[in-house]
Amino acid sequence: MSENIKKQFIPEQQVDWRQESGALKMHLLDPTITEIMINRWDRIFIERAGVIEESPLKFNNVDQLWRFVQAIAVIVKRELNNRHPYLDARLPDGSRLNVVIPPITLDGLTLTIRKFNPNMVSFQQMIQMGVLDDKAVYFLNQAVQLKQNIIVSGGTGSGKTTLLNILSSFIPSKERVITLEDTAELQINVKNVVRMETRPQLGSEPAVTMHQLLKNALRMRPDRIIVGECRGVEAWDMLVAMNTGHEGSLTTLHANSGADALRRLESMILQTGLDAPRDMIQEDISKTISLIIQTERGFDGRRRIVEIIELQGRNGTEYKIESIFQNFNGKTLKSTGVVPNFVNTPRVQKNQFPQNFFDPGVKIRLTA
Repeated sequence: MSENIKKQFIPEQQVDWRQESGALKMHLLDPTITEIMINRWDRIFIERAGVIEESPLKFNNVDQLWRFVQAIAVIVKRELNNRHPYLDARLPDGSRLNVVIPPITLDGLTLTIRKFNPNMVSFQQMIQMGVLDDKAVYFLNQAVQLKQNIIVSGGTGSGKTTLLNILSSFIPSKERVITLEDTAELQINVKNVVRMETRPQLGSEPAVTMHQLLKNALRMRPDRIIVGECRGVEAWDMLVAMNTGHEGSLTTLHANSGADALRRLESMILQTGLDAPRDMIQEDISKTISLIIQTERGFDGRRRIVEIIELQGRNGTEYKIESIFQNFNGKTLKSTGVVPNFVNTPRVQKNQFPQNFFDPGVKIRLTA
């Protein structure tokens, strides 16, 4: 179909995007499927338990797929045409959607849906799955309570948002939290929470960027700011916020390792055009970021935490990092024996961490 999608010809009240979903309806209703990927009308892939497989289902023809996308475009009130050949939005059920159309895609319309799970994964479930143990959960709980600035890094689909949700569950209920996202996915279990979402330009309505949301959030008396994903010019604003009274802030970013996450953050700040030497930016990062949690999705589809590292300053032009917990065998996250610097700061009470807590041979059991 070559003509642009004309949303105005479809009355919104008559649109039911699920009824137009055709071959996808079964996958949309299947709770075991976490992601749906359409490369073209007759080639659909799904992700189940972290493993991608080809679906036997397909649309009847390309027009049926276009009608489905039309219905979605109406619901989310976004443009999708030659001027705006891609769409990133949140579906009514909370699922995350991305659509790309020709001429950007060479083989036809491409659609990706990351399904929303209304049942937030708990740290107890993470323990049962072997992603975390009691000791690592206790450590992360204390780190959040003690307002350490934390970055969750990893690749696409490695479980960054799930882990960010778990970390947010450790935030004291009396604090005020502001969340900023491109597409809302976070499930924050705090009463005093304000959720904000960026918006692309729509006709004469200007875009609302993450940079703008972050600047505005600083005026809303937040105790903590959670940025769903740091990916651009907002990196410097986020760093300033963390360093000027908004400790305990959380964010995610794409990186292959904890050390790579720091270099990516540094690169994003430099891309803002900030008139500051690299040495000063590195110093600010080293004094602001406390912990980096690195996640990955293995070849078996399992999502795991590779390591938890503490940023302990700099050695010349290199960041000084120490691994506090590490996944030694690809299955179990264990303490390395390194005691993080923040544990020895005045704000940490003497009994906050049990004696010899960081000794690899010491195990603890969480109580209800």
